[in-house]
Amino acid sequence: MDALEAAEIAQAALDDKLGQDIQVLNLKGLSNVADCFVIASGKNVNHLRAMADEVEQKLFQAGVKMHHSEGYSTGTWILLDFGNLLIHLFNEEQREFYGLEHVWGDAKPVE
Repeated sequence: MDALEAAEIAQAALDDKLGQDIQVLNLKGLSNVADCFVIASGKNVNHLRAMADEVEQKLFQAGVKMHHSEGYSTGTWILLDFGNLLIHLFNEEQREFYGLEHVWGDAKPVE
């Protein structure tokens, strides 16, 4: 499964958990870190953790295994690393501060 297909599954999982302002960025050809980012916001620590758990479960069911995660204990920015797909889950304050959509402004948004 390629990164965009996995991103669609992640996007649906985040939508199911009422993730806010979900964006998928196609980084193919722009980055050697990943082919795709999924970025979403949550309301609080518990919401972000529920979103992360749902993404991990849905992608695992689709045969995509997580390589690494960070930030689960603090719950202000949770990073889920699936290799060529990175999921960034932020509280609103951290998302605004880091502005990944602006940092990767050359990336193509995926509808």
